Amino acid sequence: MRQRNAPFGRTLCAMVTPFTPAGALDVDGAARLATRLVAGGCDGLVLNGTTGESPTTTDAEKRELIAAVRSAVGPAVPLVAGVGTADTRHTVELTLAAEKAGADAALVVTPYYSRPQQAAVEAHFRQVADASGLPLMLYDIPGRTGTRIAPATMIRLAAHPRIVAVKDCSYDFLGTQKVLAETELAYYAGCDEHILPLYAVGAAGCVSTIANAVPAQVAGILAAFDAGDTAMAAELQSRVTPLIEAMMASDLPGTVTTKALLNAMNLPAGPVRPPLLTAPPETTAELLARYDAVVRAAEPSTGSGGDVVPVPSVERGAVGSEVGHGAPLE
Repeated sequence: MRQRNAPFGRTLCAMVTPFTPAGALDVDGAARLATRLVAGGCDGLVLNGTTGESPTTTDAEKRELIAAVRSAVGPAVPLVAGVGTADTRHTVELTLAAEKAGADAALVVTPYYSRPQQAAVEAHFRQVADASGLPLMLYDIPGRTGTRIAPATMIRLAAHPRIVAVKDCSYDFLGTQKVLAETELAYYAGCDEHILPLYAVGAAGCVSTIANAVPAQVAGILAAFDAGDTAMAAELQSRVTPLIEAMMASDLPGTVTTKALLNAMNLPAGPVRPPLLTAPPETTAELLARYDAVVRAAEPSTGSGGDVVPVPSVERGAVGSEVGHGAPLE
């Protein structure tokens, strides 16, 4: 296998954006959450992505979040800032602002809704890449945008010196392997169920949503593989699968389920912004049950011999009570 190219770390978390009970940006909560994620095993953070509710945060809030997290985690932790919009000019503006606020890279999604043809997709990414000094991570998620980045387009874009990475939610494993084989792009699994499969064929790592709750467990999957213990890596991926299913494969967006779980764990999250709605109590109870199963599986008493990366313990609020920053789980 070729030497892994991981420009922004290996275990990145697609971090939620904490809000106060009134719905304002919770800068202090964001700093605390970011610090916990880094301490738990994340060596990079993605801010202002879909999980971070980028469609409903203002440009000013995006800048403030980047600056606050940079101050909290220091200069050594790579920060990738989501800047993607359906408007190339606005995306360029956000990229320049992210660079000024302290981001190390920009996450740029395919323009959505207008469904541009591949030549337009390519032109969009090139214009953004030319606009600043930030390296770009392209975000391929056709299930949300309506337009994918075709492998041929990706291969052409790889020649640009500032297009260096991909967050892959294409669900096209063959196409992904084709680009991996023909370019030096650093691929990051953007779907938690693909963390180990994509890493096994040469990816750089992952941009994980479940890492908001279980950063050490996600990091442990990749660490086990790097140590040559592929059986343990597979076991760890299997152990988090029920949590992935509850958080990412339900009829609720991952942002909703992630914030529900973090609030129940008494961690900074707060409410979601409309048009999203808070998860119902029964969903939160199921999330907690599956989280607890991950924690129990990591304990030495399970017979693992203690070689599983432990999940940090947290305080939690009762389901349906005021937790986190006082936001009720409805």
